[in-house]
Amino acid sequence: MKKEKREKETKKKEQVSEIFDVEKDGEKKIIETHATEDSKEEVPSQEQIKKENKIFKNIIIIMVGFALMFFSVYMIINSMKHFDVNGVKFEIVKEGKLILYKTYLPVMYNGTAASYNFYLRKDPRTLKTMPFNGNLLLESNMVVNMTNSLNCDGDGIIGLANIVNLYKVLDVNVIKDENASCDATGRYMYLNILEGNETKVEQFGLRCYNIYANNCQILKGTEKFMLETLIRANRVLE
Repeated sequence: MKKEKREKETKKKEQVSEIFDVEKDGEKKIIETHATEDSKEEVPSQEQIKKENKIFKNIIIIMVGFALMFFSVYMIINSMKHFDVNGVKFEIVKEGKLILYKTYLPVMYNGTAASYNFYLRKDPRTLKTMPFNGNLLLESNMVVNMTNSLNCDGDGIIGLANIVNLYKVLDVNVIKDENASCDATGRYMYLNILEGNETKVEQFGLRCYNIYANNCQILKGTEKFMLETLIRANRVLE
């Protein structure tokens, strides 16, 4: 028994050999050395294990904290770029120095569902508060006229083209007829763009609307009409 105990208490030794090439007086000699080293590994104490576990937990907590912070920043930035106006989703995009507000309508293209994108230049959240006196009623035909003096450095052409494109996507036949006027029975939509003391949209017949542009705020007026159209179309398409 004593012999077994002594054997257990005796540290195990491992033989370690190293071989060296030595050159002396032009002759090479090989020298081999031998040594022993303890193979017994040091067992960590319970206190050391607890300390290491605590450090490991702190590292995990810090990593989780960084991940949550990154996710929070991402969500904040994403929420700033995306917003909703009465069910119409918008995304803020930059084209050079120009800030645009992108939205879309679902369409069928060559028998496949697709999205038709529209870009507003005025913030839809601001347009939401702009006066729209009346209710927008859509029809399959629409007459659009505009006062010739409302060119406004090209904004008039842009505003009119945007409205025409939007209604074409909605499968509305859009024409220009300076001799046409508001139809009392509402057989077609009638839209007139003209100058005014206040930029606003006003209904004056069953399906007749005036867009008033003050101080060449033509895009503000036309995009307000587009926003109301998108809101109406979004409810119909839901």
